[in-house]
Amino acid sequence: MSSNPQSFPITLRGELETQVSLARLCSWRVGGKAARLYKPADLTDVVEFVRSLDLNEPLTWLGLGSNVLIRDNGIPGTVIITQNRLNGMSKLTDVELRIEAGVPCAKIAKFAIKHGLSGAEFFAGIPGTMGGALAMNAGAFGGETWEHVIEVEVLTRDGRVLTRSPNEYQIGYRTAISPAADEAFLAARLRLTKGDGAQAAENVKALLQKRSETQPIGLPSGGSVFRNPPGDHAGRLIESAGLKGFSLGGAQVSEKHANFIVQHGKATAADIENLIKQVAEAVKAKHNIQLETEVRILGVL
Repeated sequence: MSSNPQSFPITLRGELETQVSLARLCSWRVGGKAARLYKPADLTDVVEFVRSLDLNEPLTWLGLGSNVLIRDNGIPGTVIITQNRLNGMSKLTDVELRIEAGVPCAKIAKFAIKHGLSGAEFFAGIPGTMGGALAMNAGAFGGETWEHVIEVEVLTRDGRVLTRSPNEYQIGYRTAISPAADEAFLAARLRLTKGDGAQAAENVKALLQKRSETQPIGLPSGGSVFRNPPGDHAGRLIESAGLKGFSLGGAQVSEKHANFIVQHGKATAADIENLIKQVAEAVKAKHNIQLETEVRILGVL
């Protein structure tokens, strides 16, 4: 197959832009440009778009951009953005929902409450989309995404839509290893339980209050930077290493929660990445524990 991208079929209904700054699409508000950015009209459109691409075209999927650090030199190839695009939600049975990949997690919690279901309240504390939550088995307040997954719809790099079951994935803490690395999540079927909608709404309110009290809400950050090591918390280890409030360039370890790195409008992606490395090195030196990043670093150096 030719290494040159194919021309796009006229049936595509989405929006294609070139040389688009990704900083505004990332919760850290840093990062370079996408060579090409595609905003699909809907799920059918994104399938057709991927089928139109040359197989050698680098392809990156981006949701709310809340768990990623996009490097200053940007992302080569094509970026597909799912937020506010793949946004379908439906109730399939009394206790089952189908949620498309671009739906923000907070909306999943609200949708479940609206239909008298419980078990999805933890999604309110995840600043991402369904697709991102599946990719990393996102969790909050004791709940995890894949606990509720019955099946997922995925799109292969060559444009095939497949349905997979959870037993085809290696699921763990903040990880979901796919049987094929180049597949993207399109939607998930979730099983919840019947519950008291009013009580679930109160649970969400309490969880969000706790989040507001313990996390640096309102400042640009990428969410939790490091995974918690077994039997401990990354935030405690970082604070114990004396790094709470430590700054590098325009990036700072949050004074509110040490497992968050924030910026006050002057940071570069390089500042943040270098601070992540220094924090990991300091914790290793003090506690002999190697922290693993929860944040995904995208783009070229």
